[in-house]
This record gives sequence, structure tokens and C-alpha cells, in this order.
Amino acid sequence: MIDDRLTRRTLLGAAAVAALPGGALAAPAATRALYAGGYNKEGGAGLLPLDYAPAAGAWRAHAAVAAAPDASWGVRHPRLGLHYLVQEGSAGKVAVLRERGGAWQRLALVDSGGADPCHLALSADGGALAVANYSSGSVALIALDPRTGLPRAAAQVVPHRGRGPDAERQPAPHAHWVGFSPDRQWLWSVDLGADTIFAHRLDAAGTRLGETRAAYRAVAGSGPRHLAFHPRLPLAYLVAELDNSVTVLRRGADYRFTALARHSTLPAGFAGKSQAGAIAIDPRGRWLYASNRGADSVAVYAIAADGALTPIQHIAGGGRWPRHLRVLDSRLLVANERSGTIDGFSVGRDGRLSPFGAAARAPGVAFIGEA
Repeated sequence: MIDDRLTRRTLLGAAAVAALPGGALAAPAATRALYAGGYNKEGGAGLLPLDYAPAAGAWRAHAAVAAAPDASWGVRHPRLGLHYLVQEGSAGKVAVLRERGGAWQRLALVDSGGADPCHLALSADGGALAVANYSSGSVALIALDPRTGLPRAAAQVVPHRGRGPDAERQPAPHAHWVGFSPDRQWLWSVDLGADTIFAHRLDAAGTRLGETRAAYRAVAGSGPRHLAFHPRLPLAYLVAELDNSVTVLRRGADYRFTALARHSTLPAGFAGKSQAGAIAIDPRGRWLYASNRGADSVAVYAIAADGALTPIQHIAGGGRWPRHLRVLDSRLLVANERSGTIDGFSVGRDGRLSPFGAAARAPGVAFIGEA
């Protein structure tokens, strides 16, 4: 199902894609195999495989994969081609799927060790999978078989500690993001409830967690959500959900971060209620994008040679509640959860966005993955 307020341009574009013979896409033939993960309670039916033709801005959807319900985040094993997907719920799960020739098969389903897992990270050597369990405020580490990529032991769970001043959103920890340090000595986790980036020590094999330290204390009540790393500089960018901000962080030689600057993600003069969502950086480190759910917009920043940010644009996200962003070369895709669409934008030479092509129908979409 899709929002009734889709534009005529979108509907005509979708109809044109569906009408192509033999499952072909509009020229040029080059396509990207993607998938939409999202929430069944919002109309989704599991993982939705999609073909996207960037040059035409056209989409083709395939049958939904029911074996991956409520898949709000996923990562792909680069060597084995496996897909690890969270399954949000009070008893959280992580599913392992393989895609071959358009057919998806679930190989394993394991406990995430907590409630409502919302983010995953795969270690560089493919030997461990980290999980952020939002509602239970914990992180988990799952050791993987290096030959098969399948889980080889139950998750090791480490609870977070702390809370923030927002009584409604921060009465307890809420882990929202996980990522491995480049030196493979630490697992970082961003906690919205505790206003903290934590660092968890990894053992020599990278499959067990040790002591936990605070790597960065965010502004009280800001509700940090996700981190994005600069592709070349020792910098990270932290998007905070509750105060709608992006903070530029310098990554230290150890596990710690230091704040350098902070920017609003909202348009000037905006007075409504909004929550920052996704953050994305183009592969060459020139532009940064952040989404606003409520303001339903995307903020665009130019990244200077030293990593500093300059706001250059705010643009409507094409739908309601933009939850995830994916950069594909000269295209930016926006997953609009509440309107159930993935909207495409052309990225100009200056990083600015322009609406481009048709919108894909993806009910309850929370994440755009690459198949």
C-alpha cells in the first residue's frame, strides 16, 4: 500500500516501469539490486527486493520475502554474500539470509540478546556481528564461523548504563548504533537514552567484549542516534535525534571522541516537532546528508578539506518520515517510512539535491539495503 497523495509524476513513472516487457527496466540497462526492509505493522510484508535504474530513476519490485519480517536494518557479508537482518520485537532476532538468482533463503535465526534490535555492524574480518538492542539498552556480539558466516555461539550481551533528562524518551539506556574501530580493539555504540557513545573492549580474536568505557558524552537531552565516518580524515559525524543536530567529532588515537562543532539539521525558522533520523556521507567525503522526521526534509552540508561542515540546502524528502538515506553515486535515495515510499534525488556537482525519477512503493520502509 502506498500513500494516496503520491504525485501524478510518481504514479505515471511507476506504471511505466511495470509496463516494460520481460521484466526489463528503462534504458540504460544498468541496474542496482536493492531491497527495502521495514515494518510489517506498517503494511510491509517482509523484505522487498527491488531493481533500480539510476539513469532513468525507475524501479521494479519483486515478491516480498516473508522470512524477514520487521527488518529495519541489515548488513551484507562482502565475501560470502550473506545478509544479516534485525527482526525487531520484544524478543529480538537476527536472521541470516542468502540471495541467489533472485531467490532469498533464510539460513539461520538467532536471538539478538535483547529487545528491539535496530542496528548491526559486521567486523572487517567477517568474524563477528555486533547488534544494538534499542529497548533493552544493550549491545550484543555474535561470533561467526569464518568459513560459512553463520553464527557459532549465542550472543554475548553487555548492558548499557545511564539515562538522560528527557523523561519520556530517556528514562533508561537505548542503544541505537554499533560500529567497530579501525584498529579492531573496540566496539563503539551510540546510546540515545544515555546521551553517550560507549566503547567496549574487544579481545584479540575480536569475538568477545571486555570492559566498557565512555568514549564521548553528548549534550544532555540531545539523544544521539547514529555515527558516520569521514572516508579519509579521523573524523566522525554524530546525528542526534532529540535536539536535531549534527556534531563533528575528532577521533582520538585511542577510543575517545572530541567535539569540534555542532550544527542544526532543521531549516531556519522551523517551529514544529521533528526528530533527526539518518545520516550519510558521499564516498569521496564531499557532502553530508541528514534527514528530519517531522520536518520531512533532508539537510545538505558541504564538507571542507579539514572536515568542517557548511549547511548549503534543505529540501523536502519526497514523503513522510524520512528514516534512512542511501547514497548511490550521483543519486540519493530517501526511505520515507510513513508514506511508504523510496524517493530518488539527483546529486548535483555542488552536492545539492533535486527530485529525480519515480518513487518506489515500499510500505513501512525503514532501511534500503544492497542485494
